[in-house]
Amino acid sequence: MIPWIQVDSARTPDGGQELRLKRRGDEFSIMLGTNELMNSRLSGSEEALARFSCERIAGRNQPDILIGGLGMGFTLRAALAALDEDATVTVAELVPAVVAWARGPMAKIFDGCLDDPRVTIQEVDVGQLIRAEKAIWDAILLDVDNGPEGIVYKGNDTLYDAAGLAATHAALKPGGVLAVWSQGPDSRFTRRLTQAGFAVEEINTRANGKRGARHVIWVATRTP
Repeated sequence: MIPWIQVDSARTPDGGQELRLKRRGDEFSIMLGTNELMNSRLSGSEEALARFSCERIAGRNQPDILIGGLGMGFTLRAALAALDEDATVTVAELVPAVVAWARGPMAKIFDGCLDDPRVTIQEVDVGQLIRAEKAIWDAILLDVDNGPEGIVYKGNDTLYDAAGLAATHAALKPGGVLAVWSQGPDSRFTRRLTQAGFAVEEINTRANGKRGARHVIWVATRTP
């Protein structure tokens, strides 16, 4: 069996933990300690995050999409495939090394999508962009940390608490969509979404087609 080789490492935003990029042949993995955060062979649920969101805003003229978390680009590529040429997609990534990995050792996986004219990459906390303006986004897609219960950076929790969801509701255009990826279910988060003024769907999906780990995607539509 081909052994795993560590390609690079980076500190989490608070400096408390280490992210490691590993490679085995054509396969990549991003690890946090002994936890695998993502793998280049498992993309199904991240692609579903984009697909469900884009389906619900289909037909809008010049839609503005915000993606929180670049990862291995699965959500970004799926969104670009589903959106028309008049769309704009902003990706917020808090760890600069992740962007460097996308343009460097993982460039083949990204297949040039970072150079798509519809795409802007900002090395910034997605929460900062959410709070910056009101009623600006048609869809906000969050694939940040492990979902509402983060393990990488505690600061991410503010995206999913009551104040964070209120800010996201305000940042969306009427009828806009918030989609959230999570490693597992969280009934308290579902209630918070409803209390924040969203119509909520909770969708179970798989990490790899009909196989792999079960993940959860919340698709929450801003009500008037």
